[in-house]
Amino acid sequence: MKGLYEFLDRVAVNNNRPWFAEHRREYDELRARWIEDLDKLIACMSVWEPGMATQSGRSAAYRFYRDTRFSPDKSPFKTYFSAALSPFGRKTEMAAYYLQVDSRPEENGLYGGLYCLDAPMLAKMRKAIVDNIEEFEEIINAPALLGHYPGWLGEVLKTAPKGWLKDHPQIELLRLKCYGKFQRCDRRYFESERWYERASEDFRILKPLIDFLNYSLTEDI
Repeated sequence: MKGLYEFLDRVAVNNNRPWFAEHRREYDELRARWIEDLDKLIACMSVWEPGMATQSGRSAAYRFYRDTRFSPDKSPFKTYFSAALSPFGRKTEMAAYYLQVDSRPEENGLYGGLYCLDAPMLAKMRKAIVDNIEEFEEIINAPALLGHYPGWLGEVLKTAPKGWLKDHPQIELLRLKCYGKFQRCDRRYFESERWYERASEDFRILKPLIDFLNYSLTEDI
């Protein structure tokens, strides 16, 4: 994605509609290349996740325009390109893969897992983890996962969730409100000509975790 970061850097300091209108052609060209690369990424991922074959780059990509209705920040545009990848489509509550090509280095990278869980989903996930703790720990302690996706993203409860003891052996996992992972990438990662091939392999590391999370959400308990 040559030229994307340069464009995003300029959006960050010129986040207004008149400037964007003057540079709309550049945006349209970058957006088209982004969707083409997402199609290639989906094709690579479909080798090890066949359900992805029904998806497309266009359906996976998020809009560049911000929803400012409930935000004090009225900047009209994002400073990143992003997409959600899942056999269930972009608009899903299931665990999915996500990537963000961002002008901010701390947000730039690959993501995967479950975010913004409601109370019933959290309760179900916590029970599934405790009931299958050996399997879950084997997944999250795999060397490749630890090396590429250290730690967890999202909010953590200050104390034990309702119904669980504070000294429960898995309390650190039970206090999580999201079950998401993140691999920070530098700009060279996405500027590489065939970045989508590397991203597919890096996402593949997350597959056992994604499968566990989705199986747990759909399992009758």
